[in-house]
Amino acid sequence: MRKYSLNVKFLMMLASICVIVFTLPKQAKFSYDIEKGRIWNQKELVSPYNFAIVKTQQEIENDEKAALASVTPIYQLDDNIGDRERDGFKNDLETKWHSAGLNDKQKAEYEQTGENLLKEIYGKGILNLIPKYQQNAENYPITILDKNIATDKNTADLYTKEEALTYCDQVLSQQKDLEKAFLLDLISNRLRPNLNYDNKLTSRLEKDVVDGLSTTRGMVQKGDIIVNKGSVVSDEVYQKLQSYKKAFEDNARITGDPRLVLLGQFLLVAIAITLLMVFLYLFRKDIYKDNRLVSLILLVVTAMLFTLSMAIKLQLPNLYYIPYCIVPIIIRILFDTRLALNIHLLVVLIAGFFVPNSFEFAYFELTAGMVSIYSIKNLIRREQFLISAVIITFTYFASFIGISFIKEGSLRSIDWMDFLPFVVSVLLTLLAYPLIYIFEKVFAITSDITLIELTNTNAPLLREMAFSAPGTFQHSLQVANLAENAIYTIGGNALLVRAGALYHDIGKMENPLYFIENQSGFNPHDKLPYQESAQIIIRHVRKGIEMAQKANLPDIVIDFIRTHHGDTRVDYFYHSFLKNFPEKFVDENTFRYPGPIPFTKEGGVLMLADSVEAASRSLKEPDEKSIGDLIDRIVKYKLDQNQLKDSNITLKELETIKTIFKRMLMSIYHVRIDY
Repeated sequence: MRKYSLNVKFLMMLASICVIVFTLPKQAKFSYDIEKGRIWNQKELVSPYNFAIVKTQQEIENDEKAALASVTPIYQLDDNIGDRERDGFKNDLETKWHSAGLNDKQKAEYEQTGENLLKEIYGKGILNLIPKYQQNAENYPITILDKNIATDKNTADLYTKEEALTYCDQVLSQQKDLEKAFLLDLISNRLRPNLNYDNKLTSRLEKDVVDGLSTTRGMVQKGDIIVNKGSVVSDEVYQKLQSYKKAFEDNARITGDPRLVLLGQFLLVAIAITLLMVFLYLFRKDIYKDNRLVSLILLVVTAMLFTLSMAIKLQLPNLYYIPYCIVPIIIRILFDTRLALNIHLLVVLIAGFFVPNSFEFAYFELTAGMVSIYSIKNLIRREQFLISAVIITFTYFASFIGISFIKEGSLRSIDWMDFLPFVVSVLLTLLAYPLIYIFEKVFAITSDITLIELTNTNAPLLREMAFSAPGTFQHSLQVANLAENAIYTIGGNALLVRAGALYHDIGKMENPLYFIENQSGFNPHDKLPYQESAQIIIRHVRKGIEMAQKANLPDIVIDFIRTHHGDTRVDYFYHSFLKNFPEKFVDENTFRYPGPIPFTKEGGVLMLADSVEAASRSLKEPDEKSIGDLIDRIVKYKLDQNQLKDSNITLKELETIKTIFKRMLMSIYHVRIDY
């Protein structure tokens, strides 16, 4: 596919553009951004046609509240209940009379008194009060339906079961010749509502009233001035502008040519994607040439804009629920800061065409995106994700307060629930962590998170090296410290160079005793030919690559194993061979590493750190001069051997590297500096 790499790149760009465009809402874009409380700096806006002024949500809610208050709850009258309960009272009286021990001559009086009370109470009506209608007062007006004949009453004129029982108690208390408790007990068992609340009918009436409300108030006639240039966008003007926007979009949906809308969207998205490719070509050619990485970037951009399109089509209550900051975080961790900022800018620009209040949206998301990038500039701890989330939330909050003050001019008028979508967005942004892991595995990319895991000295390969080749392990730690400090100072990926330094000599675990740092008196090279010794030393590079690949180390780390000796000679054995066998022909390649030479700044720094640290161990009396001379000699040798020509390290940076190496080695060997 390399032969058709450029064609594949164009196809991926076209596919990304098409997916974004065909999922975006197909409607004309309103020309003006509307912000309450700001000065209208554009030209005088005159209405091109008649349109109705749409009520605000608050006005609609107030109208609904007033309309619902005008609907009285419906109660159905059940005439049969009163007759049944009076008959039931007579039966109860007959059953309990003899056991009550009362005078038989008064039986008729008891029966008549109880029946009269029940008749009076049911004639007036018994009901259950509904709490939702008691918000303003305990009693409320109702409508009673009796055989489809409506009568308006107030619950104050009717009885509840408790009120009816209280009334009976008062009446019976005045009749001293009757046993009140006995009669009251019989009556209380026969009190039940004969007026029943009809929730279904009442709800239907309420719905009809609400549905009949108008959502508009007044009209703006063609030719009327909607807003003058230089005037403040007041609440009234703001509502007129919102109504004009709705009328414009409705009119464009009917009369506009959707093909032209589609073409406009295609041009805008194509420009943005093309600018992204131009940026990669000019500033990140390594990514531009790798279609695998280009496809990842286009996938992230397309997925975010596709999510926005779906949210618009599904009419999500608030588009700020979408975690826009997830894009710059993913790109920053997988690539770099400049690319993350560039991509986030393009995503927000495209999204701004299809969200309300584009400027407000752009301000929220650009500031939050920039903060998310800056807050993880150097990712060295996992908790930085949470710290970043807190900082993003604070940025959103500060922006929310500022824009609310501009729009409302009052702290009390701010609806704090409007900030909830931003909190949800930040929480969803934490999904970047598992997504990064997925992208790493699918697209074979190494992020800083993976490098943090690799630099843990409890990683399997490093733990094995610490036991089988402790001298090499200590050497690798020292090289990692030297290289990391140097690359951090001159600019580069400190985590990457540390990981490379820790693993660069893992091949020595095959034959640890053949390397001087692991020897303790006995040197096995004394019994071997110089060529064989050189091959054993050289083989640690090839063996290290094999071990790293078997352990699934990233290629970007394996490159340090390949290049840390470049194509230099194993000079000790080479010169020993020439000295002892001057008459023999020598194949120099037998004593030379296979290469390649370092092709990154990090690789070049590691090569220098490795050579300097190893050579410093041979110093018998390390002091400031001997350490300085050693470092100068090694750097000059690498330059003379053309080992750094592809490393993109400048001479000025080399001087900085040497200074750092000298300072650190003097600290390691406790060299006292003369002041």
